[in-house]
Amino acid sequence: MGSNTFQAKLLSVQRNLLNFAYSLTSNRDDAYDLLQDTTLKALDSEDKYVENINFKGWIFTIMRNLFINKYRKDARSVVVIDQSDDLYQLNFSQDSGLSTPEGAINAKDIHAVIDSFAEEYRRPFSLYIAGYRYAEIADKMGLPLGTVKSRIHQARIRLQALLKDMRYD
Repeated sequence: MGSNTFQAKLLSVQRNLLNFAYSLTSNRDDAYDLLQDTTLKALDSEDKYVENINFKGWIFTIMRNLFINKYRKDARSVVVIDQSDDLYQLNFSQDSGLSTPEGAINAKDIHAVIDSFAEEYRRPFSLYIAGYRYAEIADKMGLPLGTVKSRIHQARIRLQALLKDMRYD
């Protein structure tokens, strides 16, 4: 792929990437940092992109992986200071209230939960987390926009409830 075509594709998804970054970070500045890191990583990895692969899916995977790696790094760097007399709290680190991806739920568990959804919820939700806009999903599935938004919202609520239950198994 020519460098101009790659850069044009990258520029065309910047708004989608920023929205996705904000949904991951819930912070405007962190979202812009994640967008910048993703853009730089994509430019550095241009030679690894294969033309017939879904560009949008590829770039969103880069962003998701950067976010997860940063989250894991930040979670490992948390320092717990136990000020109890007998260091009681350090002996029960699993009850520290600090949730890390390794200690809570991994990506396979999340995908398994999503895969368990009925098709009418799984497909629009999967497209949404892959970076597609509501309107694009509605067009692709031949559904009204409101139906797509509702199904994604319902899937999100169900996912949160099921993951919350899994965390305490």
